[in-house]
Order: sequence, then C-alpha cells, then structure tokens
Amino acid sequence: MSKKRVNGASARRSQRNVCVYCGSGLGLNPAYRAAARTLGAAFAANDIGLVYGGGNVGLMGVIADAAIAAGGEVIGVIPQSLKDREIAHTGVRDLRVVDSMHTRKAMMADLSDAFIAMPGGVGTFEEIFEAITWTQLGVHRKPCGFLNVAGFYAPLIAFIDQAVSEGFIKPLHRAMIAVDDNPERLLDTLATMPLPDVPKWIRKDET
Repeated sequence: MSKKRVNGASARRSQRNVCVYCGSGLGLNPAYRAAARTLGAAFAANDIGLVYGGGNVGLMGVIADAAIAAGGEVIGVIPQSLKDREIAHTGVRDLRVVDSMHTRKAMMADLSDAFIAMPGGVGTFEEIFEAITWTQLGVHRKPCGFLNVAGFYAPLIAFIDQAVSEGFIKPLHRAMIAVDDNPERLLDTLATMPLPDVPKWIRKDET
C-alpha cells in the first residue's frame, strides 16, 4: 500500500498505525514466520507504523525485527510483569511499559487505525475479537482483518459464517471483517473497505 496509491484513492482511510496481534510462539509451519517478515517489511515500505505487544519472542519478535530492519516505525506495548521476565524487545525504540494487560490492550487500540490478527493462540483470538466487538458497538470505527496464512484461520472464519447463518452475527457486522492470505492486499483492503455506520451502543469508558 504505497503512498502513491494512498494519494490517489479518495476512499482510502488514513492509516498511520496498524495493530498486529500474533503468537508469542512461532508455530510449526515456516509459512507463519515468512508471512510475519513480509508483513513487517510491508509496514515499513508503506510508511505505516506497527503497533504490537512489545515482545521479542515468537511471531511478535519476527514481525518487529522485519519492520525495524526495513526502517519502519514500531511501537511496542508491554506490561511491566512481562518486561520483568526479560521478553521485551530491546530493539524497539518506542517501548511503552504499562501496568496491566487491560491497559496494554486499551493503549494498543487507541494508538491504532486498524487491526490484524496473524496466527496465534487464545490471547490473539481474544484481542482481535475485542477489537471487532468495539467496532460493532461503535466504541471505535476501525477495520479488522485476519491474515489467513496457510489457511490457519479458515476453520474460524467458517465458524463465524455459521454464526451468521444461524442468526447470531448480522451480515452487516460480518462485512466489517476482512480476510486475506496476502499481507499487502490485506493492508489495502483495510484501508479501503467500507465500514457501515452503526449506533454507539457503549462508550469507551464503559468497556
């Protein structure tokens, strides 16, 4: 998503920073690491700041390393308790240390204009679904997407679509979720996908 394309697309939203949720492990498939490196480099190439969990382990460390190596801006947000366990990324110049996981998530959301979930575990799932829920409730108006590397999220997306079929998720809200296996294309989609106006059901301070 180059600046040239940004300037030429009137419907494109400004994306100064995009938050990436991903695993603190590497996973078994080398494709996950390759995708993290590609996405990190794409952030730098398109002058998009990476907001992430501040760690130096797993896919978190891979994407941060890739963005830094390519000259990109990286903001890490990490609780003091995890920093004390020496998993903070010492190469991240803008590392923000907070008091709790809740504060961490809130700060990451405030700093970001969009959200991406890479392969990960329960924490990754919880984080991206909270971001989606906040968009659905009108707490913020920010697009969310899954980077479906090697089909990792295919079963989850099928489950979401089943919830739509069963009447638990409105098609309007399903349309707020982007899915792609290509990092560059996902960034483009998040910058241009239409977000419907939804009523503000809850304020940020009520979350």
